[in-house]
Amino acid sequence: MREHENRDKKPNLVFLIADDHRFDGIGAYGNQVIQTPVLDSLAAEGVRFTSIYTMGGQTAALCVPSRACLLTGTNVFQATITEKEVKLGETENQQLWAINPALPTWPEVYRREGYRTYGIGKWHNGKESFARSFADGANIFFGGMGDHIGLPIHEYDPTGKYPADHAVPSEKFSTELFAETAIDFIQNYKEEEPFVLYVAFTAPHDPRTPPQAYLDLYTRDHIPLPDNFMAEHPFDNGEMHVRDEKLASIPRRSEEIRQHLAEYYSMITQMDEQIGRIVQALNQTNQREQTLIVYTADHGIALGQHGLMGKQSLYDHSIHIPLIMQGPGIPQGVVASGLGCQMDIFPTLCELTETSLPQTVEGKSMIGMISGERSESRKSVFAAYKNVQRMVSDGRWKLIRYFRRDEVGTNRTQLFDLSDDPWETHDLAEDSAKQDQLQRLEQELLAWQQSVQDPILHEREKRG
Repeated sequence: MREHENRDKKPNLVFLIADDHRFDGIGAYGNQVIQTPVLDSLAAEGVRFTSIYTMGGQTAALCVPSRACLLTGTNVFQATITEKEVKLGETENQQLWAINPALPTWPEVYRREGYRTYGIGKWHNGKESFARSFADGANIFFGGMGDHIGLPIHEYDPTGKYPADHAVPSEKFSTELFAETAIDFIQNYKEEEPFVLYVAFTAPHDPRTPPQAYLDLYTRDHIPLPDNFMAEHPFDNGEMHVRDEKLASIPRRSEEIRQHLAEYYSMITQMDEQIGRIVQALNQTNQREQTLIVYTADHGIALGQHGLMGKQSLYDHSIHIPLIMQGPGIPQGVVASGLGCQMDIFPTLCELTETSLPQTVEGKSMIGMISGERSESRKSVFAAYKNVQRMVSDGRWKLIRYFRRDEVGTNRTQLFDLSDDPWETHDLAEDSAKQDQLQRLEQELLAWQQSVQDPILHEREKRG
């Protein structure tokens, strides 16, 4: 291709998303134990967003709603739910497991704009939405979790049906399999149009069983416990008996949590190395300079923090995620500290690549934070978990509201000053000097619930 044609061509997009990778599980985010040299390098060469949050969801399988928000750029109640009447707590309701068919996904938008869209790895949002999002793909896993060797893998089906009996068990570890599939695509891509390469890892989700060489990098006794490690959560948060909470003994034992962290870090380090191979393939095919690389995660996870193991809470360890962007249009070494929401990624990508943005998108572009034109894209972020928890944070002050229902949970409110208490261990809700902050956040939260038609308000109205 001639040089002027290269300049005029829109950039490629390599979008990498992990499962359960919380914001502080990367060296560049301040973790001094974990080894993530590739992600650290991408952060140094691009922009690292420090305050990006998910919006939770109405199902314990939080990867479903979080990915739906990311893919559609809409709020958690709009992204997956297509009917107003929702019986809260019915987590197996199928309308909670698929993307709202009225909403275009961002890969679908890029496909319409002339990009070659290629999907690899985990897709937990229904086969219909995958079919309309991607023109091609390989080694696709429709599901939430499974053993990293032996996952039921589909090849791309042009009909979009993907019958279950057509899946074949994978023979390689999932992280390596998905990375090698991406490398094959990059090395063999000869088309004129730009591409979107969507790579969804199942790591570092459990079962955390990385190859021994990566486990050997982390000795359990040398893994520090987080400052907010607790033997048990101090009260019933409404979701104390979900599957994730049964992955370690109760009360939590420090040596067991250290082992979980060692395995978690091992999975991330293996994934980091495989991402490095993808970046190397871009370099070897002379496509790196015209490729935007994005790394993020669907949500975080507790692993001993607050006495919890899973992601079914609204503490930062569960809803605060990493986001790194590097490539054309991205300045080097930028740390964007303003608040952002997962649904803001969609409009940000579109602005970076000069791609048309659908009117359905609610998210706000974060380009201003990248360029330095403004310090933030939004004043507050919000989140919900099932019918038992709601959250609002302005970046410093954070409120979590808990609801007791059907003999489960606790009616109470927590208030944290994240500037002094980033580990969320000092509840200020009963502090008389902080009542103005509490009341202000309560009003913000209620206004947000009303604006997004939070189903919990609808049910309370029905109950009178």
